[in-house]
Amino acid sequence: MNHDVVIAPSILSADFSRIGEEVRAVDEAGADWIHLDVMDGHFVPNITFGPDIVRAIRKYSAKCFDAHLMISPVDPFLEGFAKAGADRITVHAEATTHLDRTLQAIRALGVKAGVSLNPATSEHDIAYVLDYVDLVLVMTVNPGFGGQKFIHAGVEKIRRIKAMIGDRDIRIQVDGGITPETAPLVIEAGASSLVAGSAVFGRPPYAEAIAALRPTR
Repeated sequence: MNHDVVIAPSILSADFSRIGEEVRAVDEAGADWIHLDVMDGHFVPNITFGPDIVRAIRKYSAKCFDAHLMISPVDPFLEGFAKAGADRITVHAEATTHLDRTLQAIRALGVKAGVSLNPATSEHDIAYVLDYVDLVLVMTVNPGFGGQKFIHAGVEKIRRIKAMIGDRDIRIQVDGGITPETAPLVIEAGASSLVAGSAVFGRPPYAEAIAALRPTR
């Protein structure tokens, strides 16, 4: 199934001293989703924020709040993020023992469920849960920090996942090193959701930065 490409600026690269205003700014600049990179200092080597911040910034945008939970254990926190205002919750295949159960728990909360794969994780690890996901997130950097260099092996991985998905209504999202130069590569391979941090927040004006990531018609 084909989807229009959506741009999801990651607030990981925003100015946290004025985070609410930053969310409103990218919303008004044309962002489709707001991407929330949640890190715990355990599963990944960085700490960002939790449900309280999500709840605090929810009033600044009515757009889809796309929560990417880079935390382990993850199951105890699913309800907190759903109640805080997340519309989508993506978990890492590597961060939970019972991935099938975790994905079904997300859906039971009334939000969209996603599964993410680190660069060294095979797409075959998610072959048996595709009927429970709305999104597959392909990491094209190792998670934990913004501004890293794009890992090109992810492009062929996207193609293979696209083939696995078949006619299921599942988006492929890409996170890591997305720029106006790499965006066309992942879109051509089958991605329909692009996460961009420094490529948006580091390149104002935001409207022009977002437009530069969209496919040319």
